Order: sequence, then structure tokens, then C-alpha cells
Amino acid sequence: MKGYRSSRIVILNGTSLKKSVVAVILGFILVFAVSGVMTSLKPEYRVSSSSIHEFSKRFSGESLLHIFGYTNAYFTQGLSSEAKAPNYASALFELTTSLNLDDPRSLIRNEIPGFAHYDGEILVAGSGVNYTDMPVESSPPMEVLLEERQASIIEVEEEEGENAPPPAQTTGDKRTVFIYHSHSRESFLPYLEGVTSPNAASHPEVNVTRLGKKLQEELTQRGIGTDIDTTDTALALKNRGWVYGQSYDVTRPIVEEALAGNQDLNYLIDVHRDSGRRKSTTMDINGVPHARLYFVIGKKNQNYEKNQYLAEQIHHELEKLHPGLSKGIFVPPAVETRNGIYNQDLSPNSMLIEVGGVDNTFEEMNRTLEIFAEVFSEIYWQAEKVDGTPEGDAQ
Repeated sequence: MKGYRSSRIVILNGTSLKKSVVAVILGFILVFAVSGVMTSLKPEYRVSSSSIHEFSKRFSGESLLHIFGYTNAYFTQGLSSEAKAPNYASALFELTTSLNLDDPRSLIRNEIPGFAHYDGEILVAGSGVNYTDMPVESSPPMEVLLEERQASIIEVEEEEGENAPPPAQTTGDKRTVFIYHSHSRESFLPYLEGVTSPNAASHPEVNVTRLGKKLQEELTQRGIGTDIDTTDTALALKNRGWVYGQSYDVTRPIVEEALAGNQDLNYLIDVHRDSGRRKSTTMDINGVPHARLYFVIGKKNQNYEKNQYLAEQIHHELEKLHPGLSKGIFVPPAVETRNGIYNQDLSPNSMLIEVGGVDNTFEEMNRTLEIFAEVFSEIYWQAEKVDGTPEGDAQ
């Protein structure tokens, strides 16, 4: 009986081996057959690299690690316990039908003219934020942007920086942060006389450059040397005969010149404001109104993950302190008026922040900038400590 069993096992193993060899041969034949069909098709029917990109972007970095983990468990060792395996069926369904079961907008995005302007992507959602509360960015015509308007100048009472204790550490004479404004004339309705439309909320003086100066002050008080540019980008567009969507082309050489002239610059912050209304852009903290903020990421930059990582760090710390103050991290829709990069390819520590909206006051936005500066400085100095290259002298 033992000899019979041994012979049977050998025969079975031989049969399995033959089946495996046949399967491999058939697999190669299938690959060559599919490749031949794809290459013989007309270009409009072939699977393009963009199609492959559309499919692959359905999967996050964690999902790819899960896929690699099927062949080598080592890849999944670094994943957190909360990481979920990719939903292949959902990704395939979306690729073939253009419908995302988690995003109801996919049912109508191709049916409603102009919907693409609101078809952004939420990378990280703040508390209570979903696709019904997406950021809104206006694109005013140049004649509206440059129109003369009366503005009420309201001086904002601020605590004297001289009374603040000296920072525990400082960058010394080095300037490591650069603040600028690609949409420098973005203004606020409470200060514009007779203006009610968000698209008309622009002014050459009462605008987001005041927010940039406030942020510079807050970072300086925390020992972080900061430079700022307040170029009137609307005027620069007019002088060059450009349209509003080319604002980032105006500020790009400004940032490049700043980087070339200062080797210590490491962080780039482009300060904007949202066009959303007060209900969406304001929240109370201990009964005091604060402007909400959010981060914009340009995913057409091949190094966008590094910028996203920095934004995520700040967002999560803000969430710990005041849930909802940060609305999250967004990728705006790909329309012709935006380049999808936002100059964020110039540094791995680039960010675009939208502080408040057209209905917010400077008091509300300044309160938020104080909190943002505190969180940013903590992350900044922690990064310096990890890198082992602390700058400046300790106080």
C-alpha cells in the first residue's frame, strides 16, 4: 500500500506540474495576444498612459503597500492598524463608469455646465466637512478686479509685541519663511462700501496682504525669521495683458528670485482668502468668532506628497486644539484658470492657505493666524531638532 500511495503522489505531483506549465504558457500567450490587439488598435481606442494614471490614482500609498504585501509581508509592517485594504471593485467600477459611489457629484459632473469649477477633491476633511462644503474660489474678470472701490479702513487693535516674552529660540539673522500673495487684491465685504458680490471683493490696499503681514509678525515673535512680498499681482497682470488665471505666473519669478537670493529660505506660504460665505468660513471658539482656514495642494507637482505631509501635520495639530478650525486639505478642480501646481514645486515645504472668507473681519482672521503661527512654529522647531541643525542662538 505504501508503494501504491507513493506512486499516486508522484503521479498527482506530475499532473499538477503539467497544469502549472500549461497555465504559464497560456498566460504568456494571452499577454502577447492582448499586447498585439492593443498595438493594432487605432490610437483613439488604445489604453493610454492617462487611462492607467486615472486607474492608479484611485489607490493611495497605503493601498499600494497592501498590494505589495500580498507577495512580501514586509511591506505591510509599517502600516498602521487603521489602514484599510484597497477596494478593487470600487476602483474598477469607477474606472469603467466614471461613477464614484462615495461621491454623489460623479452622477452629475458631466451633465451640468460649469460644474467642473466646483469639482475639487478632498484629501483630508476637517470636522464636519464634506462635498457639500467645498471651498469656493472666485475668478473675477480683470475689469472687475481693477475697478476702483471705496473701502473703510478699520484699524485692528493688537497687543504690543514688545510685551511678549522673548522666544526660547530664534533663527537669528536668517530668514527661513517667505510669505507672498498670488491673489493680492482679495478683499473682504465688511470693508467695501456698496459691494455685495464675492466676485467683486477686491481692493488694492484693504486685502489679504494685511493677513500676510500679521502672519509675519506672529512668526517673528516666535523666533522664525520671515520675509514677505506684497506685489500688486492684479496690476502686474494688467501691465502684461494677462488674465486672472495667470496670477501664479506673476508670483513664480518673485518666489524664484527670493529663493535664489536667500539660501536659508525653506518654507513658502501663499496667503489667500476663500470666496465662501460666513456660515462656511466662521466658527466660534469659547464664544469668540474665528475665521476657518484650509490648505490647497497642487497635485500636478510630482513632489506634492511632501507638501501634503506638511499640511497634514499642521491640520492634525489644529484639529487637536480646535476641531473644525481647519476645514482640511483640498485639491481644486482642474480648470483652465489654474495651473494645478501653485508654485509648490519650488520647495518641498510649500503651502497655500485660505484664511477666512469674503464676510470675515480682520479681527476674526487674525485670531486664527495667531493659532496657526503657534502650531506652525512648534512643527518648525521640532523639524529643526530632528534634523540636528538648530538655527540661531537659544535665548
